[in-house]
Amino acid sequence: MTNENTTPPDLQPGLVLTPDQWRQRLSDEEYHVLREAGTEAPFVGEYTDATTEGVYRCRACGAELFRSTHKFQSSCGWPSFYAPLAEDRVRYLTDESLPGRPRTEVRCARCDSHLGHVFAGEGFDTPTDLRYCINSICLDLDPAETDK
Repeated sequence: MTNENTTPPDLQPGLVLTPDQWRQRLSDEEYHVLREAGTEAPFVGEYTDATTEGVYRCRACGAELFRSTHKFQSSCGWPSFYAPLAEDRVRYLTDESLPGRPRTEVRCARCDSHLGHVFAGEGFDTPTDLRYCINSICLDLDPAETDK
């Protein structure tokens, strides 16, 4: 995460579609969260308590974002990760939508879809002391191959 909590504006996403094109690819609820920075209700997402090993991808564009090995139980109501798969997979924006409570928004670096927020200094026993609080509806899980 950058010190300023924002990604330089000159980094443009690699996949740019019109709102109509996004609406064709996404359900109404997916569109609201991914493209309009909405939030799904807590404790209802399919990945909130998931323990399956694999890679979490952006539901909008398929970019690999997080590994299950970086996922942890935070009991916040949404899937929590302590780091993205790689720093270039996500971008950060300052979010001042809640008066008096600034946050850092997390977006997919490839398609600029809203994923959730990242919080620091909450005291979780993780290597980074960060909590990437990500909406399940923004993710698809590619399960790891298992030996048969």
